[in-house]
Amino acid sequence: MCSNFEAIKRDRAFLLNLPEPTQLEFPDEIFPTYNSPLVFSNKGNIEWRCAKFGMIPKWAKELKYGRHTYNARTETVAEKPSFKNAWHRNQFALIPVETIYEPKYINGKPHWYGIAREDGMPFTVAAIYESAVINDEQIRSMSMLTINADTHPFMKQFHAPNDEKRSIIVIPEEYREDWLNTNFEEAHEFFFDVPDEFVAFPKNRPSEKTPQQTLL
Repeated sequence: MCSNFEAIKRDRAFLLNLPEPTQLEFPDEIFPTYNSPLVFSNKGNIEWRCAKFGMIPKWAKELKYGRHTYNARTETVAEKPSFKNAWHRNQFALIPVETIYEPKYINGKPHWYGIAREDGMPFTVAAIYESAVINDEQIRSMSMLTINADTHPFMKQFHAPNDEKRSIIVIPEEYREDWLNTNFEEAHEFFFDVPDEFVAFPKNRPSEKTPQQTLL
């Protein structure tokens, strides 16, 4: 599960062939209920919006609900009350990011690692989004979709030893527009594993960001 990531820097949006999101306000590092940049398709036109990280379903009464809904399992997303409306209404989106953060357990203790492309390019993560009204204010929110990673050679090293391993879904450039305009019956065709060009580095030791393909 991913509960923390570094959002794309505004002046690097062109690297994804996207316009700079000059009108959006969001912090560099995103946690649940924070504003995050989001890309979606509006009648075939790709647009930027801000969305809370953590799904706020239409029936929710408080923003803090998003503290528990920032990831949506692909195996159950169509059934879970928090996610099923967005899923069946084909509300698919992309989160442009620089780095995601996951815990790796070393000697029984969690150590946070950044996961990013080896070439330093930003990338896009598959998401679903929703709109709700909280205290008379229109709120857009989103959740990252996740897949099982128990056997993935790279992603299986993260999370607690006895927990199921989960992974984000990275949507490559050539599939971004297709993902944004897909439907829930065909969405499974885009459930890609994290590709080989991703590496990891300790989060709290920025001076030692030497990529490590295998973390011992």
